[in-house]
Amino acid sequence: MTLINKNVLITGANSGIGFSSCLLFAKHKSKILAVDISPEINDDLKLKLKSLGVDFQYFQCDVSDSAKVNGLFQAFESDGVVIDILINNAGILGPRKKVVEYSDEDFDNVIDVNVKGVFYFMKATLKVFIAHKKGVIVNTASVAGHFGMVGHIAYSASKHAVMGMTKTAALEVAKYNIRVNAVCPGFTQTAMLSSADTEPDYLETLKFITPMKRFGESSEIASAILFLASDESSFMTGQSIILDGGLSAQ
Repeated sequence: MTLINKNVLITGANSGIGFSSCLLFAKHKSKILAVDISPEINDDLKLKLKSLGVDFQYFQCDVSDSAKVNGLFQAFESDGVVIDILINNAGILGPRKKVVEYSDEDFDNVIDVNVKGVFYFMKATLKVFIAHKKGVIVNTASVAGHFGMVGHIAYSASKHAVMGMTKTAALEVAKYNIRVNAVCPGFTQTAMLSSADTEPDYLETLKFITPMKRFGESSEIASAILFLASDESSFMTGQSIILDGGLSAQ
């Protein structure tokens, strides 16, 4: 898939879809630039990346802080690191509350990470891509970027925004041989899903309304990300792949 020695920047790398994406790209011999808000890399991720024998680096960064994002890219420039692929994956769910109960603070927190964070990383990365006339961005949106999601007004709003930003950026940079696409997972077995509500009945309900009667695996989403990042999807831009076990087909 022509991913050997590509510099792949992955946000939200320490868990879930980001974790699985790091490992999958590493298996394809890419160089991993893992970013997360945690001070240190996940120990399990570190061990697995070492076992694969690939080059990798870890960077702490709050994606919602534009100064820190710009500082990260200034460091890349100083070190002569040129990003080839951005997996714009960091995100939060926020609390499960009805619209009238949702606090301004909670709403702002979700928008700061899920919308502004995606924007900051796209903006910084596209400056590099335009200069080199190539590059690929894959944004992690959600099936909630296509439909409403009861109890998650901020999350749904943020993922609709990601879809809009994906399409807009794709149109602006297509002439530079740069592609921008998105993946839209349904209910996926990650820490985010568990934090949504730990009540067994609620989780069973989510499985019940999914035609495949199971949650997705983060590795399944990572496989779609790999496809979008590779030359196998070279004529695809401004689009999204929905992986939701049939949820949106009903």
